[in-house]
Amino acid sequence: MDFQGWVGARLSLVEATLNKVLPAADIAPQRLHQAMRYAVLDGGKRARPLLAFAAGELADAEAERVTYAAAAVELIHAYSLVHDDLPCMDDDVLRRGKPTCHVEYDEPTALLVGDALQSLAFQLVSEYRLAPEARTQLDMVRLLAAAAGSRGMAGGQAIDLAAVGQTLTVSELEFMHIHKTGALIRAAALLGARCGNSLGEADLAHLDLFAKSIGLAFQVVDDVLDAEASTATLGKTAGKDALQNKPTYVSVLGVARSKAFAEELRQNALRALDGFGARALRLRELADFIVLRKF
Repeated sequence: MDFQGWVGARLSLVEATLNKVLPAADIAPQRLHQAMRYAVLDGGKRARPLLAFAAGELADAEAERVTYAAAAVELIHAYSLVHDDLPCMDDDVLRRGKPTCHVEYDEPTALLVGDALQSLAFQLVSEYRLAPEARTQLDMVRLLAAAAGSRGMAGGQAIDLAAVGQTLTVSELEFMHIHKTGALIRAAALLGARCGNSLGEADLAHLDLFAKSIGLAFQVVDDVLDAEASTATLGKTAGKDALQNKPTYVSVLGVARSKAFAEELRQNALRALDGFGARALRLRELADFIVLRKF
């Protein structure tokens, strides 16, 4: 199967699973459930679920197990987008090519949508059999919680808010995005791998290095696209970072150096996979997809 065929098959799996685990729109409270489905379904690149599937192949993981782990990560990501778009955060009106959740519904509903999606993510990783051993699955719960919390995604968002109007160094910017964007991307890869046969500590460390590099590259590319691409292409408001005076890789390095840095990170990610051979094919292809998607 070529890469596009592989992506299509995995996206169909995760979309069907999300559709199944999200409460039906006609179940009370209907408005909340409608808004949850609006925020999650039929949109997004699903890069994190794809990373979970690709990492699962390193450990010969069953696709069904990885699908629930991938869906859990996507639910956390979707909740973060709903909250990021709120007026008290980035105050945005467009996401994935349609009105943001609080615009389509209202702010209180959007707040509850994020809360409920986060809870549902942890329900998935505790309710379904995802790993060969219970101890491994408990570690997966811990891993996802840490990635979403104050030492991960939420903490990165706090740093981001505090940095508005500030001038950051590249190291400070990297620290912020290792938390805000990178933590959940690293969790996606590690959760996928833990759904299968146990990888050794050295293999897990190499996978984590891959995910760390590609997570930063993902953010660098996002910063470049925010500066260069149109709103129609992005599906969200273009140029918002500059308007809000937020520090980005483009504001710190400029476009050309940012593109070069993204390529450097891609090469670092690919080198981290050297020991995996053919099993890492999809991870390599995803690295190319993430870094080269719209340059």
